[in-house]
Amino acid sequence: MWQELGIALCLLLVLEGILPFLCPRQWRGALAQLIRLSDRQLRLMGLASMLLGTTFLYWLH
Repeated sequence: MWQELGIALCLLLVLEGILPFLCPRQWRGALAQLIRLSDRQLRLMGLASMLLGTTFLYWLH
């Protein structure tokens, strides 16, 4: 189980690094827009992301 968790975290880092590597200017602009969002909006985005990820994991399993 720990090995799978490590693999998942490594893949997360790879995926997180793709956009800053490929298009750093646009990525910086997107982060600047995120800073302007309210806490409620960020939490809703986080919730939507978690639910979507959980749904995809369920479908794949």
